[in-house]
Amino acid sequence: MNKLPFLGTEALAVGMVTRRTLASRNDAIHRNVYIEKGAVLTATTRAMAAWLWSGRQATAAGLSAAALHGSKWIDPHLPAELYRRNGKPVDGILIHRESLADDEVCVVRGISTTTPARTAFDLGRRGRLTQAVIRLDALANATGLKPDDVDDLIGRHLGARGLVQLREVVDLMDGGAESPQETRTRLLLIAAGFRRPQTQILVCDQFGYFVGRIDMGWPEFKVGVEYDGPQHWAGPAEHARDIERLNDLEAQGWTIIRLTRDILRYRPGTVLLRVRDAMRAAGWPEYASVNLDARPED
Repeated sequence: MNKLPFLGTEALAVGMVTRRTLASRNDAIHRNVYIEKGAVLTATTRAMAAWLWSGRQATAAGLSAAALHGSKWIDPHLPAELYRRNGKPVDGILIHRESLADDEVCVVRGISTTTPARTAFDLGRRGRLTQAVIRLDALANATGLKPDDVDDLIGRHLGARGLVQLREVVDLMDGGAESPQETRTRLLLIAAGFRRPQTQILVCDQFGYFVGRIDMGWPEFKVGVEYDGPQHWAGPAEHARDIERLNDLEAQGWTIIRLTRDILRYRPGTVLLRVRDAMRAAGWPEYASVNLDARPED
């Protein structure tokens, strides 16, 4: 079963389908671009379909480029994005018409795509700050993108719109975030005045054996913060392993502050209070400067 988009004319030419089965067994995404009925459209397959629609002449951009690079957490219902210098707009595809330098384009899965740095340059300048950081965190997590990679493009495009936000987003970006909620948690802690937490902390015992990994925290104070997502509720076995992991971390002297979606959304002050008290008990001298009413910029 083919779950990837294809061009109807090409499928007809090689005998993969007949005109009858092309219409009866497939859904049209764009003109002459089809996908088999029952296939779920993702951000990645939307990007592929848009590129095919362009006659393989355009360059995947923005969220489509991010999806092709492996970014997670992209809404599959959002339009695909392309860089294309000519042609009319079409439903379901957002067209960008700026010029791209040769070193701002690469090939991913055989598709012309903006590089991770150029993709970050585009995504970080638009939308709200938190959303932009979430998108760059995901891109950095998938590709290993570094701030210096984007800074080079900022210097090249000093007249572009949105550079003030982009600089802030790049400064806040952290590829250690493994979900949007981990990004939101980190931004909340920074907004409140905590030192920027380290992400994905590996903890070993005195013999060098692996004990556990912590979402974020401050190793010098052995205070960690973890967002409890669905992976923690997958089943009894996973729950038991998680309890054992927390016990092992506590045996190594760590204090772990755990939060859920509802606490982060509706009671962020509770999170900040718990972290502040843990840091104070660990000897952090700046606890009095924490703003318990802080919220990250939207």
